[in-house]
Amino acid sequence: MNYTDWIGYAAAFLTTASFVPQAWLTFKTRDVRGISLGMYSAFTLGIALWLAYGLLIEAWPVVIANIITLALAASILAMRLRFGRGA
Repeated sequence: MNYTDWIGYAAAFLTTASFVPQAWLTFKTRDVRGISLGMYSAFTLGIALWLAYGLLIEAWPVVIANIITLALAASILAMRLRFGRGA
């Protein structure tokens, strides 16, 4: 593995890990008042497209990070849809 791969894996780890505290807080409190449905919908779709792109070019740091981030974002989006009625 070369330094370019290490940079990719470090970036993937940091951006994905930075997402975990928000996901954990949302799961724990079910408080979705501050979550924008439009933003999270666009974000989740964007992550899915990054995942597809990573698969197409076989960029494994991109693939791994986006599999994890997509699962977290989709979970938060689902909670937003379920618990955010009227918000």
